[in-house]
Amino acid sequence: MYQHILLAADGSQNSIRAAKEALKIALIHAETLVTIIFIIDMEKAKTDVLHSSSNESLYMERRRKLVPIEELFNEHQVRYKVEIIHGSPGPEIIKYANTQNVDLVVIGSRGLNSLQEMVLGSVSHKVMKRVQCPAMLVK
Repeated sequence: MYQHILLAADGSQNSIRAAKEALKIALIHAETLVTIIFIIDMEKAKTDVLHSSSNESLYMERRRKLVPIEELFNEHQVRYKVEIIHGSPGPEIIKYANTQNVDLVVIGSRGLNSLQEMVLGSVSHKVMKRVQCPAMLVK
């Protein structure tokens, strides 16, 4: 079964739904490790730093976004770890999944329509196309 699940999370409702699906899978096998990956988008990070009172408060604000997901895994006693990485979300998730022996990637969908996805691109779409393991897109 799945020994290592990578959950891409950003604190949104879509990532919480994805976390619930990852949890269902992790509960099947007690030895499963879920890595919650949070990417600090470098384009948005500059603005965040300018509007933040300190680096510590900015870090705490980012960690606070993951609290509902961590509580979910703690409540069900599922092993997890959190990785916070700086970079561009799509490529960083792909790189992590392809280099860390991940068995399954679980990612939430933002729900873009065809035109929005074509014009804006989609992190989940990029990840689904480029990871070398099975991936689950949660709508």
